[in-house]
Amino acid sequence: MPQTSVHDDKLIRSARSLLARLADALDARVSVRLWDGTVVPLGDNADPDLFISISGPGVIGALLRRPTLENIVAHYARGQLDFHGTDLMTFIETLRVKNSRKRTRNISKWGTVRDLWPFLFVPAEQVEVDPTLAVNGNEQQRPGADNRALIQFHYDVGNDFYRLFLDDNMVYTCAYFTDWNNSLEQAQFDKLDMVCRKLQLKPGERLLDIGCGWGALVCHAVEHYGVEAHGVTLSQAQVDYAQQRISELGLDGRAKVELQDYNDVEGQYDKVSAIGIIEHVGIENIPNYFSKVRSLLPDRGIFLNHGITRPVKKSRRGFKRIRPEQRLLRKYIFPGGELDHIGHTIDMMETHGFRVHDVEGWRDHYALTCRHWCQRLWENRDEATRLVGRERFRLWLAYLGGVSLALGDGTVCLFQTVATKHASKGHSLMPPTRHHLYESVAANEPRTTSFNPTIKA
Repeated sequence: MPQTSVHDDKLIRSARSLLARLADALDARVSVRLWDGTVVPLGDNADPDLFISISGPGVIGALLRRPTLENIVAHYARGQLDFHGTDLMTFIETLRVKNSRKRTRNISKWGTVRDLWPFLFVPAEQVEVDPTLAVNGNEQQRPGADNRALIQFHYDVGNDFYRLFLDDNMVYTCAYFTDWNNSLEQAQFDKLDMVCRKLQLKPGERLLDIGCGWGALVCHAVEHYGVEAHGVTLSQAQVDYAQQRISELGLDGRAKVELQDYNDVEGQYDKVSAIGIIEHVGIENIPNYFSKVRSLLPDRGIFLNHGITRPVKKSRRGFKRIRPEQRLLRKYIFPGGELDHIGHTIDMMETHGFRVHDVEGWRDHYALTCRHWCQRLWENRDEATRLVGRERFRLWLAYLGGVSLALGDGTVCLFQTVATKHASKGHSLMPPTRHHLYESVAANEPRTTSFNPTIKA
C-alpha cells in the first residue's frame, strides 16, 4: 500500500466518512476503491470485485468545484474515474438503485459539507486532452451548407473500429428482434428485410437510401428484392467500404453508393428510405428535408423515415432546453445532432405533402441493439484502444451504454414511419392489411398488392 502523509490521511478519512453516508442511504451492490488502495462498500451486500476507482483526491476536488456531467465524463475518459469487475452495461445495472434521489435527500448536509471541505482546494491532476476528441460550439446542419465535416467526425473514425462492434454487414442502426434472444446478425438481417417489406419493393423499382451507411440496405434490396438501389452518404470511409462490398457481391450496375448530400440528389425514385438521417438534419431544417424527399418521389411513392426521438414536453421552451447529456453527445459523438418528437415529425410530413400510414415504435429493439454494441466494444477494448486511443474508446463505450439505458428508460425513443406522397385525391394504393410485413415469402419472389385502383384527380 502506498505511503501517505498526514494530509493524505485526513483526505482519506473524509472520503471514507462520505462514502459511509452514501452506503447507509443507497445500500448499493458495488464498492469504491480509493487512491490508497482501500475498498469501501456502498452497501451491506456490495460485491468487493465490482468497484469504482478514484485515482486521487484531485478528482474529488475537481468534481466538487465543477459538478457537471461533462466533468465526470472527462475524468472517466482519462481513466481517473473507472469501473472494474465486469462490462459497462452490467456494472451500471448493478450500480443503479431504485429511488436513489429520494434516498440521498436524508443524508446530513452538514456532515456532507464537513467531509467535502478538505477537498475543495486540492489541485486537480494535470492531464493533456486530445483536442481532436471534441467539436466545440453547437453546430447544426444548414440547408445549402457543407455539412460533410460534421458527419465525417462521427463516421470516419475508421471502418476497422466499427467492425469491432457491428454485425457482419456493418449495419449501424437499430436491429429488429423477432425474438429477444436472436443474435445481432439475425436481428440486423431481419431489420433490412422488414424495411424492404414496408417499402413494398418490387423488381425493377428504383430505391434511394439517404444516409446509407456502409451500404447494407442497398445491397440487401438489390440481392433479395431485385431493385436498382442508390445510396448517398457524406462519409468517405463508408463510400469506400460500400463500393468494395458492391463489387464483391457482383452488384455493379444495379447498386451504387456515392459521396453526396441528399439535398443535391436529382431524378425520381419509386421508394425512398432514410434510416437514422433525420437526427442529423436539425429540427429547423426538417421542412426542407421533407420537401426534398417529396420532390424525388412519384405520386403514391412510399417513404420510410426511421429516427430517434425525444418525448414531447409540456411547453416548447421545455422541449428546446438542451440537457447535459445532449450537449455531451454533440460535442464528442454527434456534432450537429438534434432530436425531434414524433408528433412534430408527423405534423411536418403531412404539412409537406405526405400521408402517414404506419408509425411503429422500436425503442426496445434499439435498447437491445445498443447493449449488443456496447458489450461487443467492451470485449474488443484492447484493439479499440489501439485503433482510436484510450480516451476515444472510453467515450464511445459510455455513449453506447448511455444510449441503451436511455432507450430502456424511455427518455429517448425510436420510430419507423411509413408514408406516401399525396399529390392527388383517391385511394392510397396501400394494402388492406399488414400481412405483407409478416408473411413468409421466398427470396427474390416479387412482392405485390392485390388492389390497384385508378387514382382520382
